[in-house]
Amino acid sequence: MDNQAIASVFEEMARLLEFKGENPFRIRAYVNGAQAIRQLEEPVAAILKDPQRDLAKIPGIGKTLVEKTKVLVETGGLPQLETLREEISPVILAMSRIPGLGAKKAVRLREELGIESLDDLRAACQDGRVAKLKGFGPKSQEGILEGLSIAEQAAKRMRYAGADRLVDTLDQHMRSCPAVKRLEFAGSYRRGRETVGDLDLLVVAEDHAAVMDHFEAFPQRSQTIMRGDTKISIRVDAAFQVDLRVVAANQFGAALQYFTGSQAHNIQVRKLAIAKGLKVNEYGVFPDGSEDSITGGDEAEVYEAIGLPWIPPELREHRDEFKWAEKKTLPKLVELDDIVGDMHMHTDATDGQNTLEEMIEAAIDRGLQYIAITDHSQRVSMAGGLDAARASAQWKKIAKLRDRYAGQIQVLTGIECDILEAGGMDLPDDVLAMADWVLGSIHYGQKQSREKITERILGAIENPHVDCIAHPTGRLINRRPSYEVDMHAVMDAAKAHKTFLELNANPARLDLNDEHLAMARKRGIPIVISTDAHSIANMDLLRYGIVQARRGGLTAAQIANTHAWSDWPSLWK
Repeated sequence: MDNQAIASVFEEMARLLEFKGENPFRIRAYVNGAQAIRQLEEPVAAILKDPQRDLAKIPGIGKTLVEKTKVLVETGGLPQLETLREEISPVILAMSRIPGLGAKKAVRLREELGIESLDDLRAACQDGRVAKLKGFGPKSQEGILEGLSIAEQAAKRMRYAGADRLVDTLDQHMRSCPAVKRLEFAGSYRRGRETVGDLDLLVVAEDHAAVMDHFEAFPQRSQTIMRGDTKISIRVDAAFQVDLRVVAANQFGAALQYFTGSQAHNIQVRKLAIAKGLKVNEYGVFPDGSEDSITGGDEAEVYEAIGLPWIPPELREHRDEFKWAEKKTLPKLVELDDIVGDMHMHTDATDGQNTLEEMIEAAIDRGLQYIAITDHSQRVSMAGGLDAARASAQWKKIAKLRDRYAGQIQVLTGIECDILEAGGMDLPDDVLAMADWVLGSIHYGQKQSREKITERILGAIENPHVDCIAHPTGRLINRRPSYEVDMHAVMDAAKAHKTFLELNANPARLDLNDEHLAMARKRGIPIVISTDAHSIANMDLLRYGIVQARRGGLTAAQIANTHAWSDWPSLWK
């Protein structure tokens, strides 16, 4: 079991213990342990094997968690987690999301009716079994049926791009309200998380009622969940929740910091404040024992009060940001305007929607200096992948087009070449040697063992004609998990063989994830942010890759395609 999997187990333990109402100190121990393990630059298993090392000496990992980590490494499972899962099954968690149902009733439904899925619950409502249970009745049954769609939607977090589109629409709607003096979105959306569970909106306004009335008039609102004096919550479309809070102008910065999170980041902020004799909350910064705030209107001033510079929201996960802030070495994170090239795109020669010329001209319109055309290789037959002859023909066409576009953009010959299930590349080396840029990628055999997947990728990295590994973990957010792969081994090999790694900016992928990007950054591996565009419109997906890169702490210097193409060989240090 690798570090990420172990951290995920501890995070799940924390969630389930919180659901049971367990001791918050015990819950926090698991949260802290998960964070510490995620940040390790070497496998936990290697530390445990070394008799000279003590995992318990790593901050955040106590002796109890060390023992559980040993069990996870040796057996791949944790009995305590299995017990909790049995006590609080996923279906109970899912049912508890139905408005008005709650955990106790969810447990009863499972125990008395044998409910094991939301589909089972729907069937039990439709045939009247729920109404016959004591304490439920026909009205409860009807409410459960109505709430099932909400529970099904709420079980899924919205991908960042979907939340971003909603934010854009909602932002325009709310800024048209004359009562709004200031407005910012907070929460996981502001931190750039790849999925968003709900939206938090902070507003400064004197006329609270006018703001809330305008909020309720949002065309996509499907339901008002609650409305108070300073807070209102609505559902948008089927189930997505948006919370709006009206705050005073002199509290806005403190509220923005607090509601942006993350929880772990805010806990550390409060610890640093306590050490300075201060208290920080959503209302401001207060001397200990005083009710008079010393600041709170501006977020930067909240950080300044505890001796830190303002920290970009994407970094607020309690990883490296406090170390950087305290040393005054916070990185200048990469921005969209830094990007000068796109190294992964498809044309209608395979599964793209636009011609070669259309993609080139769209790249010129976007101010890019260079692009690589990387249609699929022959293994991706469903996309009409290119064999050696078709690839060669496309590259000859690109060579002829270069004169037409000289002085406007540099067009590189490329291929997204599949890494075959048995290992090796989909096209011969002598063909790959003719291309300017070769992406190696896995599309088939994704359920192979961790050892086999890793072996395939390492083989591609070691191939002298493969320049970059595309979407290295193969995940599709909310649809397909990453395949099993040893990312430590992949990154070590990439560094040794000077093979670039891709951050695929498609919001369904965002692969590499933020934690892997941080791993690559610490190893000095240049990252290529690519759109994987299958149409002209897809070329605008680059901004989602930028958000992900910022979460990984990457600067422009650490991104290959912020540099001139001629400078790429010098990026390896």
